[in-house]
Amino acid sequence: MKFIGNLIWLVFGGLITSVFWTIAGILLFISVIGIPFSLQCFKIAGLVLWPFGKEVQVGEFGLGGFLGNVIWLLLIGWELCLTHLIIGVIFSLTIIGIPFGKQHFKFASLSLLPFGAKIK
Repeated sequence: MKFIGNLIWLVFGGLITSVFWTIAGILLFISVIGIPFSLQCFKIAGLVLWPFGKEVQVGEFGLGGFLGNVIWLLLIGWELCLTHLIIGVIFSLTIIGIPFGKQHFKFASLSLLPFGAKIK
């Protein structure tokens, strides 16, 4: 069932949001300071392509992760979070789209605090 969900996800939003994450990673990679942030974008872009069957646990980070998350939130996190929230609300308007909306809400929380997040 996860396989079918992931295939449908790929067609109806997964590929587009993965492209958004990849573009954000490329833009952040331009500066030397942005390289750690771009690596997070590339990791999450891969996760966004195939999300069903994986859980995200946000919130376990130290001082370095806290500072990284604050800088992340100011630079790019809020835009990606807003994108996932809007798409998640649109999908949640139909009963069939609720599982896909839940995935977008999961990524919205991950896009706010990516440093220290664990993906299982």
